[in-house]
Amino acid sequence: MPVISAPHAFNEGQLYVDLQPTLGRSLYLKCEGFNFAGSIKLKAAVEMVEAAERDGILMPDSTLVESSSGNLGVALSIIAASKGYRFLCVTDSRCNLSTRLLMEALGSEVHVIADTDANGGFLGARIDYVRALCASDDRYVWLSQYTNPGNWRAHFHRTAPEIACQFPRLDVLFVGAGTTGTLMGCARYFRRWHRPVRIVAVDSAGSVAFGGKPGRRMIPGLGMSMRPPLLDESLVDEVIWVEEADTIRTCHRLARRGFLFGGSTGTVVSGASDWLDEHGTPDLTAVAIAPDLGERYLDTIYQTNWLQDLYGDQILDPEQVAAGPRRAKPVPPTSERRQRP
Repeated sequence: MPVISAPHAFNEGQLYVDLQPTLGRSLYLKCEGFNFAGSIKLKAAVEMVEAAERDGILMPDSTLVESSSGNLGVALSIIAASKGYRFLCVTDSRCNLSTRLLMEALGSEVHVIADTDANGGFLGARIDYVRALCASDDRYVWLSQYTNPGNWRAHFHRTAPEIACQFPRLDVLFVGAGTTGTLMGCARYFRRWHRPVRIVAVDSAGSVAFGGKPGRRMIPGLGMSMRPPLLDESLVDEVIWVEEADTIRTCHRLARRGFLFGGSTGTVVSGASDWLDEHGTPDLTAVAIAPDLGERYLDTIYQTNWLQDLYGDQILDPEQVAAGPRRAKPVPPTSERRQRP
């Protein structure tokens, strides 16, 4: 067992769940929630903070500030507490209560934005608030996960090589799309690999990241109300949109097997399951990335009253939960996307 002195020094990167018994099809789920931050965002947070330190941007009197729907905020809270920085997380009302309380327990300040932007989301309003803070006091340091190359480099150097080591015959990789840091890091890595790997991005219905129609999104994590600045669509072979109802049913389906995952994981598994229904073959090696675990969603995705108020009484119909997701919405590859046999 390792002995550590800093919380970000530990991150289990080689744990996978075989979802064949649950889904009835071969899919390996890379679990990224086993670290002190509880999510894959710890990798990006470490990369961005350490780059800012190397570049002399972070000083002892600096206050880190970041816009986050939850998981990156927790990761930065842990790093800030460990390194002695102050941290302010700018979030919105979709952020789970347990996540906000966790950040505050770690000594961070949390500011909740209530106003939506032009696309009906909160991201634009959050970013405007962060920019105003930075303009008011140069001690505020904004890492900007939406534009920071450290976001994707963390996954180019760590997440993708971990998958490649475990699955040298990988055929298809399913990655959830938020800031697209994980997606871009993995896509860049596997584009250089010794064999073709199909990169399938999984997005939330209502997200505009890939040009979709804006709509209500209540589950934090995936999806954007603007085009992600980090996104290079030429590295993506296919995009699938998943309805939140299917995300929820997939989370509950996995929970019935004893695997409690978060909303982002439910979205990715739902999209991957549907894609494999149509394209899967017995010899196909498929991996999906699970960004976090489910404990922070106990008062939302796993809370009956919350679900019924937002999605209706039939959201957890036993037959629909057992049957799995409905047909997800694929986005045909554009002329700029690579075509693979």
